[in-house]
Amino acid sequence: MAVKRDYYEVLGLPRDASGEDVKKAFRKLAFQYHPDRNHEAEASDKFKEINEAYEVLSDTDKRAAYDRFGHNASDNMFGRGFEGFDMGGFGDIFDAFFGGSGRSNQQTARRGEDLRYNIKITFDEAALGCDKEIEISRTEICGTCHGTRSKPGVQPVRCNTCEGTGQIRRVQRSLFGQFINTAVCTDCRGEGQIVKEPCPDCRGIGQQKHKRHISVKIPAGVDEGNGIRITAEGEAGSRGGTAGNLYVMISIKPHEYFTREGENVIYELPVNFAQVALGTEVEIPTLHGPAKLKIPAGSQSGKVFRVKDKGIPHLHGGGRGDQMVVLKVTTPESLSKDQRRLFEELAKSMETGKKDGRA
Repeated sequence: MAVKRDYYEVLGLPRDASGEDVKKAFRKLAFQYHPDRNHEAEASDKFKEINEAYEVLSDTDKRAAYDRFGHNASDNMFGRGFEGFDMGGFGDIFDAFFGGSGRSNQQTARRGEDLRYNIKITFDEAALGCDKEIEISRTEICGTCHGTRSKPGVQPVRCNTCEGTGQIRRVQRSLFGQFINTAVCTDCRGEGQIVKEPCPDCRGIGQQKHKRHISVKIPAGVDEGNGIRITAEGEAGSRGGTAGNLYVMISIKPHEYFTREGENVIYELPVNFAQVALGTEVEIPTLHGPAKLKIPAGSQSGKVFRVKDKGIPHLHGGGRGDQMVVLKVTTPESLSKDQRRLFEELAKSMETGKKDGRA
Protein backbone atom coordinates (compact mmCIF):
# COMPACT_ATOMS: atom_id res chain seq x y z
CA MET A 1 0.00 0.00 0.00
CA ALA A 2 1.33 3.43 -0.92
CA VAL A 3 2.39 5.64 1.98
CA LYS A 4 0.14 8.67 2.39
CA ARG A 5 1.75 12.06 2.08
CA ASP A 6 1.40 14.64 4.80
CA TYR A 7 -1.75 16.70 4.18
CA TYR A 8 0.11 19.97 4.64
CA GLU A 9 2.63 18.82 2.06
CA VAL A 10 -0.20 17.89 -0.34
CA LEU A 11 -1.58 21.43 -0.19
CA GLY A 12 1.86 23.04 -0.05
CA LEU A 13 1.19 24.71 3.31
CA PRO A 14 3.07 25.24 6.58
CA ARG A 15 1.52 23.65 9.67
CA ASP A 16 0.47 27.05 11.04
CA ALA A 17 -1.49 27.96 7.88
CA SER A 18 -4.78 29.74 8.48
CA GLY A 19 -8.15 28.43 7.41
CA GLU A 20 -8.17 30.99 4.58
CA ASP A 21 -4.75 29.76 3.45
CA VAL A 22 -6.12 26.21 3.31
CA LYS A 23 -9.05 27.36 1.20
CA LYS A 24 -6.86 29.31 -1.23
CA ALA A 25 -4.42 26.43 -1.65
CA PHE A 26 -7.24 23.99 -2.31
CA ARG A 27 -8.88 26.33 -4.84
CA LYS A 28 -5.65 26.63 -6.82
CA LEU A 29 -4.79 22.93 -6.84
CA ALA A 30 -8.34 21.70 -7.41
CA PHE A 31 -8.64 23.93 -10.46
CA GLN A 32 -5.30 22.60 -11.76
CA TYR A 33 -5.95 18.88 -11.28
CA HIS A 34 -9.72 18.46 -11.63
CA PRO A 35 -10.26 15.53 -14.06
CA ASP A 36 -12.73 17.51 -16.15
CA ARG A 37 -9.99 20.06 -16.87
CA ASN A 38 -6.79 18.03 -16.61
CA HIS A 39 -6.67 14.84 -18.69
CA GLU A 40 -3.24 13.64 -17.55
CA ALA A 41 -3.15 10.08 -16.20
CA GLU A 42 -2.21 11.14 -12.67
CA ALA A 43 -4.67 14.06 -12.41
CA SER A 44 -7.54 12.03 -10.93
CA ASP A 45 -5.36 10.53 -8.16
CA LYS A 46 -3.87 13.92 -7.34
CA PHE A 47 -7.33 15.45 -7.19
CA LYS A 48 -8.50 12.76 -4.74
CA GLU A 49 -5.46 13.43 -2.57
CA ILE A 50 -6.08 17.19 -2.63
CA ASN A 51 -9.76 16.76 -1.68
CA GLU A 52 -8.90 14.36 1.13
CA ALA A 53 -6.36 16.81 2.55
CA TYR A 54 -8.83 19.67 2.29
CA GLU A 55 -11.63 17.73 4.02
CA VAL A 56 -9.40 17.26 7.04
CA LEU A 57 -7.54 20.56 7.22
CA SER A 58 -10.64 22.68 6.62
CA ASP A 59 -12.44 21.08 9.58
CA THR A 60 -11.27 22.41 12.96
CA ASP A 61 -11.81 19.16 14.91
CA LYS A 62 -10.38 16.88 12.21
CA ARG A 63 -7.37 19.13 11.78
CA ALA A 64 -6.68 19.18 15.53
CA ALA A 65 -6.82 15.38 15.65
CA TYR A 66 -4.61 15.10 12.56
CA ASP A 67 -2.04 17.49 14.04
CA ARG A 68 -1.88 15.28 17.15
CA PHE A 69 -2.16 11.75 15.76
CA GLY A 70 -1.42 12.10 12.02
CA HIS A 71 -3.11 9.63 9.68
CA ASN A 72 -3.71 7.25 12.62
CA ALA A 73 -6.39 9.63 13.83
CA SER A 74 -8.85 8.45 11.17
CA ASP A 75 -9.91 5.11 12.73
CA ASN A 76 -10.43 6.53 16.22
CA MET A 77 -11.89 9.95 15.51
CA PHE A 78 -13.78 10.01 12.21
CA GLY A 79 -15.71 6.77 11.84
CA ARG A 80 -15.15 5.85 8.21
CA GLY A 81 -11.86 7.77 8.32
CA PHE A 82 -10.01 9.59 5.58
CA GLU A 83 -9.74 6.45 3.49
CA GLY A 84 -13.52 6.13 3.14
CA PHE A 85 -13.43 9.22 0.96
CA ASP A 86 -16.68 9.95 -0.89
CA MET A 87 -16.02 10.06 -4.64
CA GLY A 88 -19.21 12.05 -5.06
CA GLY A 89 -17.69 14.82 -2.96
CA PHE A 90 -15.47 15.88 -5.86
CA GLY A 91 -18.24 17.69 -7.64
CA ASP A 92 -19.76 19.16 -4.48
CA ILE A 93 -16.51 20.70 -3.28
CA PHE A 94 -15.57 21.90 -6.75
CA ASP A 95 -19.01 23.43 -7.24
CA ALA A 96 -18.68 25.35 -4.00
CA PHE A 97 -15.49 26.99 -5.21
CA PHE A 98 -15.97 27.33 -8.96
CA GLY A 99 -19.68 27.80 -9.49
CA GLY A 100 -20.48 24.29 -10.68
CA SER A 101 -18.06 24.20 -13.62
CA GLY A 102 -16.22 21.17 -12.28
CA ARG A 103 -18.72 18.53 -13.35
CA SER A 104 -21.14 17.85 -16.11
CA ASN A 105 -24.44 19.59 -15.40
CA GLN A 106 -27.40 19.01 -17.66
CA GLN A 107 -28.68 22.52 -16.91
CA THR A 108 -25.48 24.23 -18.05
CA ALA A 109 -25.91 26.71 -20.90
CA ARG A 110 -24.99 25.20 -24.25
CA ARG A 111 -23.63 27.08 -27.24
CA GLY A 112 -25.45 26.60 -30.53
CA GLU A 113 -24.00 24.70 -33.47
CA ASP A 114 -22.01 26.51 -36.16
CA LEU A 115 -23.43 26.74 -39.69
CA ARG A 116 -21.63 26.68 -43.05
CA TYR A 117 -22.77 28.39 -46.22
CA ASN A 118 -20.98 27.97 -49.58
CA ILE A 119 -21.05 30.97 -51.90
CA LYS A 120 -19.62 31.35 -55.42
CA ILE A 121 -18.56 34.84 -56.52
CA THR A 122 -16.90 36.30 -59.60
CA PHE A 123 -13.17 36.94 -59.99
CA ASP A 124 -13.78 40.71 -59.86
CA GLU A 125 -15.96 40.45 -56.74
CA ALA A 126 -13.24 38.47 -54.96
CA ALA A 127 -10.53 40.89 -56.00
CA LEU A 128 -12.38 44.15 -55.30
CA GLY A 129 -14.78 43.09 -52.53
CA CYS A 130 -18.57 43.13 -52.56
CA ASP A 131 -21.72 42.87 -50.47
CA LYS A 132 -23.89 39.77 -50.80
CA GLU A 133 -27.22 38.76 -49.30
CA ILE A 134 -27.65 35.09 -48.51
CA GLU A 135 -30.57 33.02 -47.23
CA ILE A 136 -30.02 30.43 -44.53
CA SER A 137 -32.27 28.11 -42.57
CA ARG A 138 -31.43 27.95 -38.87
CA THR A 139 -32.84 27.12 -35.45
CA GLU A 140 -33.86 30.12 -33.36
CA ILE A 141 -35.33 30.61 -29.90
CA CYS A 142 -39.12 30.35 -30.05
CA GLY A 143 -40.59 33.84 -30.18
CA THR A 144 -43.71 32.76 -28.30
CA CYS A 145 -42.28 31.04 -25.22
CA HIS A 146 -38.78 32.60 -25.47
CA GLY A 147 -37.17 29.23 -24.94
CA THR A 148 -39.08 28.24 -21.78
CA ARG A 149 -40.93 25.53 -23.78
CA SER A 150 -44.10 26.27 -21.84
CA LYS A 151 -47.35 27.86 -22.89
CA PRO A 152 -47.21 31.65 -22.28
CA GLY A 153 -48.26 32.43 -18.73
CA VAL A 154 -47.50 28.91 -17.51
CA GLN A 155 -44.15 28.22 -15.89
CA PRO A 156 -42.37 24.84 -15.89
CA VAL A 157 -42.39 23.06 -12.53
CA ARG A 158 -39.40 21.67 -10.70
CA CYS A 159 -38.81 17.96 -11.15
CA ASN A 160 -39.51 16.18 -7.88
CA THR A 161 -37.47 13.13 -8.82
CA CYS A 162 -34.14 14.97 -9.05
CA GLU A 163 -35.21 18.02 -7.02
CA GLY A 164 -34.40 20.29 -9.92
CA THR A 165 -30.79 19.19 -10.38
CA GLY A 166 -31.34 17.21 -13.57
CA GLN A 167 -29.31 14.35 -12.04
CA ILE A 168 -29.90 11.28 -9.94
CA ARG A 169 -27.15 10.30 -7.52
CA ARG A 170 -26.79 6.68 -6.44
CA VAL A 171 -24.56 5.63 -3.53
CA GLN A 172 -22.52 2.43 -3.84
CA ARG A 173 -20.33 0.92 -1.18
CA SER A 174 -17.33 -1.29 -1.77
CA LEU A 175 -14.22 -2.51 -0.02
CA PHE A 176 -12.52 0.67 -1.15
CA GLY A 177 -15.04 3.05 0.38
CA GLN A 178 -18.15 4.87 -0.68
CA PHE A 179 -18.78 5.85 -4.30
CA ILE A 180 -21.53 8.04 -5.70
CA ASN A 181 -22.53 7.65 -9.35
CA THR A 182 -24.41 10.41 -11.13
CA ALA A 183 -26.88 9.80 -13.97
CA VAL A 184 -29.27 11.96 -15.98
CA CYS A 185 -32.75 12.09 -14.50
CA THR A 186 -35.07 10.08 -16.74
CA ASP A 187 -38.20 12.01 -15.73
CA CYS A 188 -37.02 15.48 -16.79
CA ARG A 189 -34.26 14.29 -19.15
CA GLY A 190 -31.70 16.33 -17.31
CA GLU A 191 -33.61 19.61 -17.53
CA GLY A 192 -34.40 19.84 -13.83
CA GLN A 193 -37.93 20.93 -14.63
CA ILE A 194 -41.01 19.50 -16.31
CA VAL A 195 -43.22 21.29 -18.83
CA LYS A 196 -46.85 20.66 -17.94
CA GLU A 197 -48.38 22.73 -20.77
CA PRO A 198 -46.10 22.90 -23.85
CA CYS A 199 -45.88 26.00 -26.01
CA PRO A 200 -48.34 25.59 -28.93
CA ASP A 201 -45.96 27.14 -31.47
CA CYS A 202 -42.78 25.16 -30.83
CA ARG A 203 -44.58 22.15 -29.27
CA GLY A 204 -42.48 22.33 -26.14
CA ILE A 205 -39.10 22.31 -27.89
CA GLY A 206 -38.25 25.95 -27.15
CA GLN A 207 -36.79 26.46 -30.64
CA GLN A 208 -38.06 26.80 -34.20
CA LYS A 209 -36.63 26.67 -37.71
CA HIS A 210 -36.62 29.96 -39.63
CA LYS A 211 -35.27 31.22 -42.94
CA ARG A 212 -33.23 34.39 -42.63
CA HIS A 213 -31.63 36.79 -45.10
CA ILE A 214 -28.19 37.87 -43.95
CA SER A 215 -25.96 40.55 -45.45
CA VAL A 216 -22.37 39.41 -45.93
CA LYS A 217 -19.54 41.85 -46.56
CA ILE A 218 -16.83 40.12 -48.61
CA PRO A 219 -13.51 41.95 -48.26
CA ALA A 220 -11.30 42.75 -51.23
CA GLY A 221 -8.61 40.14 -51.81
CA VAL A 222 -10.37 36.95 -50.68
CA ASP A 223 -9.17 33.80 -52.37
CA GLU A 224 -10.56 30.38 -53.17
CA GLY A 225 -11.30 28.45 -49.97
CA ASN A 226 -11.25 31.49 -47.66
CA GLY A 227 -13.98 31.63 -45.03
CA ILE A 228 -15.76 34.57 -43.42
CA ARG A 229 -16.97 34.15 -39.84
CA ILE A 230 -20.16 35.93 -38.84
CA THR A 231 -20.46 35.77 -35.08
CA ALA A 232 -23.68 34.50 -33.46
CA GLU A 233 -25.53 33.93 -36.76
CA GLY A 234 -25.54 30.14 -36.43
CA GLU A 235 -27.93 27.82 -34.60
CA ALA A 236 -29.49 29.07 -31.37
CA GLY A 237 -28.00 27.98 -28.07
CA SER A 238 -29.97 26.24 -25.35
CA ARG A 239 -30.49 27.03 -21.66
CA GLY A 240 -29.32 30.57 -22.22
CA GLY A 241 -26.27 29.61 -24.27
CA THR A 242 -24.99 31.84 -27.07
CA ALA A 243 -25.75 31.14 -30.72
CA GLY A 244 -23.14 29.46 -32.89
CA ASN A 245 -21.30 31.20 -35.71
CA LEU A 246 -21.98 31.25 -39.44
CA TYR A 247 -19.04 30.46 -41.72
CA VAL A 248 -19.38 31.66 -45.32
CA MET A 249 -16.97 29.67 -47.50
CA ILE A 250 -15.72 31.29 -50.71
CA SER A 251 -15.35 29.75 -54.16
CA ILE A 252 -14.50 31.85 -57.24
CA LYS A 253 -15.69 31.59 -60.84
CA PRO A 254 -12.94 31.59 -63.50
CA HIS A 255 -12.33 34.89 -65.30
CA GLU A 256 -12.55 35.24 -69.05
CA TYR A 257 -8.87 36.21 -69.39
CA PHE A 258 -7.37 36.88 -65.94
CA THR A 259 -5.78 34.30 -63.65
CA ARG A 260 -4.33 34.82 -60.20
CA GLU A 261 -1.03 34.12 -58.49
CA GLY A 262 -1.19 35.39 -54.92
CA GLU A 263 -1.95 39.11 -55.16
CA ASN A 264 -0.74 39.33 -58.78
CA VAL A 265 -3.02 39.12 -61.80
CA ILE A 266 -1.77 37.27 -64.89
CA TYR A 267 -2.95 38.48 -68.29
CA GLU A 268 -1.92 36.92 -71.60
CA LEU A 269 -1.75 39.57 -74.34
CA PRO A 270 -2.12 38.35 -77.93
CA VAL A 271 0.05 40.36 -80.41
CA ASN A 272 1.00 39.89 -84.09
CA PHE A 273 4.40 39.71 -85.80
CA ALA A 274 4.34 43.32 -86.85
CA GLN A 275 3.62 44.65 -83.35
CA VAL A 276 6.53 42.86 -81.71
CA ALA A 277 8.90 43.44 -84.64
CA LEU A 278 8.25 47.18 -84.93
CA GLY A 279 7.24 47.91 -81.33
CA THR A 280 3.93 49.48 -80.38
CA GLU A 281 1.77 50.84 -77.57
CA VAL A 282 -1.47 49.00 -76.70
CA GLU A 283 -4.32 49.38 -74.29
CA ILE A 284 -4.83 46.46 -71.90
CA PRO A 285 -7.67 45.66 -69.48
CA THR A 286 -7.00 45.58 -65.72
CA LEU A 287 -9.18 45.12 -62.66
CA HIS A 288 -8.93 48.85 -62.11
CA GLY A 289 -9.71 50.08 -65.62
CA PRO A 290 -7.82 50.29 -68.93
CA ALA A 291 -4.06 50.92 -68.90
CA LYS A 292 -1.40 51.68 -71.54
CA LEU A 293 1.46 49.26 -72.19
CA LYS A 294 4.49 50.03 -74.37
CA ILE A 295 5.96 47.05 -76.25
CA PRO A 296 9.55 47.63 -77.42
CA ALA A 297 10.60 46.57 -80.92
CA GLY A 298 12.03 43.06 -81.07
CA SER A 299 10.09 41.76 -78.07
CA GLN A 300 9.78 37.97 -78.02
CA SER A 301 6.78 35.76 -77.38
CA GLY A 302 6.62 34.88 -73.68
CA LYS A 303 8.19 38.14 -72.50
CA VAL A 304 6.58 39.37 -69.26
CA PHE A 305 5.81 43.01 -68.48
CA ARG A 306 4.92 44.19 -64.99
CA VAL A 307 2.20 46.80 -64.57
CA LYS A 308 2.56 47.98 -61.01
CA ASP A 309 -0.30 48.34 -58.55
CA LYS A 310 -2.90 46.91 -60.92
CA GLY A 311 -3.29 43.59 -59.13
CA ILE A 312 -5.39 42.33 -56.21
CA PRO A 313 -5.54 44.24 -52.90
CA HIS A 314 -3.84 42.55 -49.95
CA LEU A 315 -6.55 40.92 -47.87
CA HIS A 316 -5.41 42.56 -44.64
CA GLY A 317 -4.58 45.94 -46.16
CA GLY A 318 -1.33 47.49 -47.29
CA GLY A 319 -1.51 48.03 -51.03
CA ARG A 320 -2.11 45.86 -54.07
CA GLY A 321 -0.25 43.35 -56.18
CA ASP A 322 0.78 43.90 -59.81
CA GLN A 323 -0.55 42.80 -63.16
CA MET A 324 1.82 40.57 -65.11
CA VAL A 325 1.34 40.82 -68.89
CA VAL A 326 2.65 37.87 -70.90
CA LEU A 327 3.17 38.43 -74.64
CA LYS A 328 1.74 35.77 -76.88
CA VAL A 329 2.65 36.18 -80.56
CA THR A 330 -0.15 34.81 -82.69
CA THR A 331 0.16 33.33 -86.16
CA PRO A 332 -2.64 34.24 -88.59
CA GLU A 333 -4.58 31.22 -89.79
CA SER A 334 -5.49 32.82 -93.15
CA LEU A 335 -4.10 35.72 -95.21
CA SER A 336 -5.55 38.00 -97.83
CA LYS A 337 -3.78 38.24 -101.20
CA ASP A 338 -2.12 41.52 -100.26
CA GLN A 339 -1.00 40.19 -96.87
CA ARG A 340 0.41 37.08 -98.48
CA ARG A 341 2.30 39.17 -101.06
CA LEU A 342 3.77 41.39 -98.34
CA PHE A 343 4.84 38.40 -96.25
CA GLU A 344 6.51 36.85 -99.30
CA GLU A 345 8.41 40.07 -99.98
CA LEU A 346 9.40 40.21 -96.31
CA ALA A 347 10.61 36.62 -96.41
CA LYS A 348 12.74 37.28 -99.52
CA SER A 349 14.14 40.41 -97.93
CA MET A 350 15.12 38.52 -94.78
CA GLU A 351 16.75 35.76 -96.87
CA THR A 352 18.74 38.37 -98.86
CA GLY A 353 19.88 39.92 -95.61
CA LYS A 354 21.23 36.56 -94.44
CA LYS A 355 23.17 36.01 -97.69
CA ASP A 356 24.73 39.46 -97.36
CA GLY A 357 25.74 38.61 -93.84
CA ARG A 358 23.33 41.14 -92.35
CA ALA A 359 21.07 38.73 -90.57
